[in-house]
Amino acid sequence: MTDPAQHLVSARDVFGLDSRLAVPAFRERGEHVPEIDEVYRFNPDVTRAVLAGFARNRRVLVQGLHGTGKSTHVEQVAARLNWPCVRVNLDGQLSRLDLVGRDAVVLRGGKQVTEFQEGILPWALRRPVALILDEYDAGRPDVMFVIQRLLERDGMFTLPDQHTVLRPHPGFRLFATANTAGLGNLTGLYHGVQRLNHAQLDRWNIVVALDYLPPAEEIAIVRARVPRLDGELAAAMVAVANLTRAGFRGGDLSTLMSPRTVITWAENTEIFGDCALAFRLSFVNRCDEAERPVVAEYYQRCFDTELALTA
Repeated sequence: MTDPAQHLVSARDVFGLDSRLAVPAFRERGEHVPEIDEVYRFNPDVTRAVLAGFARNRRVLVQGLHGTGKSTHVEQVAARLNWPCVRVNLDGQLSRLDLVGRDAVVLRGGKQVTEFQEGILPWALRRPVALILDEYDAGRPDVMFVIQRLLERDGMFTLPDQHTVLRPHPGFRLFATANTAGLGNLTGLYHGVQRLNHAQLDRWNIVVALDYLPPAEEIAIVRARVPRLDGELAAAMVAVANLTRAGFRGGDLSTLMSPRTVITWAENTEIFGDCALAFRLSFVNRCDEAERPVVAEYYQRCFDTELALTA
């Protein structure tokens, strides 16, 4: 570490890990540093993997079901390191030109001139930025091959139109999140994801899986967000959420409750003063009509009362 703007922090002190790892952190918070979420709960294994990415410049891929907080996990580590962090969603609309850049007509001195407008990759490579590639397994093939060279630790990036080779800034870091492990939509749960090139997958230094939090930790987060929520009610809400997740894995449901949805349910319960109504408005109305009786059964199991599916 040679950047005078950085210093070393202890993974044990900052993240509570049983580790001697010392991680570079910036002394000042810049404009792209995420806000710290004080009630966020870190998964120890994923935190170790992400910290290794920051400390040793390893390329880290975080895989898991949607709603597990994959991108948020990287962001919250970055937030505590004061490390600038930018997310890019590799949806089907993102093109190679969006990543690399393109020629654009601009006004200079009252005249129209054509100049190169760099994309997000050259912009990030020039800076001490943690770049997160969201929905990595949904990227278009032409986009994925642009990224492949970056997966080398010291990989340089070529801009052919500019006859320029970019060497990554020493503070540049690369992370990605994916719902699958690169094998495509084998379960039918994630339409639109691609089978990833194995040569590219092999370039990720670390691949780590993130699952949902244990119930006790999720209950604690929900109550931290909604402090006036009764503990037993929070426990029942999380129990319903876990049943939807099991149903999703088993193919009984096409959607599930993320921790964010549980928090929304709790907040709406405060607003409406009616847990069942809040549940319908927060989750049930998003479900396929044919699946709503299954969700109502989950509710009945956890709350010992029938759920009316209509007002």
